[in-house]
Amino acid sequence: MANPSANINVMIRAAGKAARQLRRDFGEAENLQVSRKGPADFVTAADLRAEKILREELARARPEYGFLMEESGATGSADDGGRRWIVDPLDGTTNFLHGLPHFAISIALEERGELVAGVVYDPLKDETFRAEKGTGAYLNDRRIRVSSRRHLADALIATGTPYKGHGDHPQFLGEVEAVMAEVAGIRRWGAAALDLAYVAAGRYDGFWERDLSSWDVAAGIVLVREAGGYVSQIDGRTIQHDSPSILAANDLLHAPLQKALHRARDRA
Repeated sequence: MANPSANINVMIRAAGKAARQLRRDFGEAENLQVSRKGPADFVTAADLRAEKILREELARARPEYGFLMEESGATGSADDGGRRWIVDPLDGTTNFLHGLPHFAISIALEERGELVAGVVYDPLKDETFRAEKGTGAYLNDRRIRVSSRRHLADALIATGTPYKGHGDHPQFLGEVEAVMAEVAGIRRWGAAALDLAYVAAGRYDGFWERDLSSWDVAAGIVLVREAGGYVSQIDGRTIQHDSPSILAANDLLHAPLQKALHRARDRA
């Protein structure tokens, strides 16, 4: 087992401290004050508290690093040798608000425009998914790898559903129809960071979604790559954390899954 680097330890400690607050808030979810940012897009007091804790902890350990955060935006740059944290303090906010125990903290480290480390922490299951470029991916202290399934007919695939006022609903329904016809099952659990972590751990065989934000996917991209998987945009182009779509799978299923999604496009 590769020992966690100093940066990974910083990320894990920060996530652990924010998680303690999230667990308390989850127990009081019905009493949270909720404000509406847009249709079906909520920000909670818990979200803001967790982000504040993460910013304080990460800045204390690495004051020279910048930030890209869901609620407070960007400070600093990862260009020209800089480093910055890409942080989602509560991925799965809607689950959290409805008392569904499936959400996570996601932290990635970007260096010179490249994603080099990622941590996804599930506070309720106490599962820490971590990865750093060139060192592999781990769940707690156990090395993880993407699944070895070869055929879509045996595959369990995850996705995310566009919600009210967002995304191309007819396009998504066409993609679901095309993929559903070829796979063993499709799941939509509402937390993209955990979806990608589960691909890295072999729990899911693949994942696709459109219109995600950098903080939703940055850590998960590192996890899947270091677990031996392949990540691209849906059309096959190189993935960036701010790309308009993502497709992740093992190297045997990535191309067949991509073809299924393209068939949906061609039929539209």
